[in-house]
Amino acid sequence: MTILRQTQPVERLAPAPAVRQLIPAIAADGSIYPIEKMDAHRRAVQHLAVSVFVFSDDELLLQRRAESKYHCGGLWANTCCTHPYWNEPDAASAERRLREEMGLSLDLKAGAVIEYSAAVSDGLWENERVQIFHARVDRRKTVPILNPEEVSHARWASVSSIRADMVRDPGAYAPWFRIYMARWSELGL
Repeated sequence: MTILRQTQPVERLAPAPAVRQLIPAIAADGSIYPIEKMDAHRRAVQHLAVSVFVFSDDELLLQRRAESKYHCGGLWANTCCTHPYWNEPDAASAERRLREEMGLSLDLKAGAVIEYSAAVSDGLWENERVQIFHARVDRRKTVPILNPEEVSHARWASVSSIRADMVRDPGAYAPWFRIYMARWSELGL
């Protein structure tokens, strides 16, 4: 297994919105309303999210979240995840976050929409309706440029080897990624 580390400076994109980042929350009647991101996580309010899975042949590009992340720092996860900003389309959100975290600009395809809820860390919750996106690349021609503020390492691994490693060391993986692996057939990949 080859683990990629940041070796080049990351081109800084426009800064993320101010500290009070608004994301789309889901009301009981199904309508969408803006909520501050950390408030959604503290109160376990259901909200919209996107998750990206980049494959090369049978291998998935994983990221190890930077230790400084506000939750689940140092844990392995799928290629990238985020919350759309308020009024940002899901596809634009997925493309933005893939560039910001992994330095990749790819043609993403939509997969399934799934819902899950999980405690993440420090009393925070993810309660998400997630639009899945995926892409296929040639890893010999696709080299991530990791943003060290977001991602400490990356690696390519087969789904079967990820599953085997999760059995040995489940705590090394983000809660949502463990859920995704358990519900793999539902992701539309």
